[in-house]
Amino acid sequence: MSTPEHSPLGKDTVYADRYDPRLLFPIPRADKRAEIGIAETLPFHGVDIWNAYELSWLDPRGKPQVALAEFHVPASSPHIIESKSFKLYLNGFAQERIADAATLSATLMHDLSAAAGAVVNVQLRDAHASALPAVDLDGLLLDEQNIAIDHYGPPNADLLQADTAATPVAEILVSHLLRSNCPVTGQPDWGSVQIAYHGAPIDHAGLLRYLVSFRTHNEFHEQCVERIFVDLTRRCAPRQLSVYARYTRRGGLDINPFRSSAPATPGNPRTVRQ
Repeated sequence: MSTPEHSPLGKDTVYADRYDPRLLFPIPRADKRAEIGIAETLPFHGVDIWNAYELSWLDPRGKPQVALAEFHVPASSPHIIESKSFKLYLNGFAQERIADAATLSATLMHDLSAAAGAVVNVQLRDAHASALPAVDLDGLLLDEQNIAIDHYGPPNADLLQADTAATPVAEILVSHLLRSNCPVTGQPDWGSVQIAYHGAPIDHAGLLRYLVSFRTHNEFHEQCVERIFVDLTRRCAPRQLSVYARYTRRGGLDINPFRSSAPATPGNPRTVRQ
């Protein structure tokens, strides 16, 4: 069965160092989407950007090679890939002799696409290059508001309000206070979120309280971002909306889901917490 309870999460694991694509554990997106009223036709476009910092293999002469990897899993894919299984799969290349980086990239693309049920794009980068400097997310920081908060779960969409009588605005809002928990292990997932919209002004205090209400909520990264997108759409009815979460890494992987009302390709800005 492809449910989180049947995944490697929360279980003692032998960390194999040989290639095995069977380690990848796909989880259907449909069940959790049904909980928030998403049917087969998606109300958003998007992608899940994964960054891997612990990828290594052997060249044909047995010399270890290392690289950074970036993976783009389309939000339209029928499955997410459980993160611990992803880590175990990547670790399996450690003692494999591979002809070159292009061969490895093609193998990764083939296996991950098969697991996700859609084409997963793969990019390998030189781990010694300073190609990923830490940056701040663009936008107005919500976290400096001097407000009282006393609700930490479950997520409460009633906290979201927009002034429909006011002139529409275009805003980019950022918070570093997003926290949720793994639905299997209960381990915390820490993230920053960037919300860009055009429409009736959204109440900043209510939005921050809403984001904090995920603090004890059990859900995967991708599912949290889709819940935020759907709740904002229903409660605030923006003309345009995007939600982008940048989560801190675990096991050498970070997951960064992006959902947007219009087709868009987000950047991959590594924040200081990543």
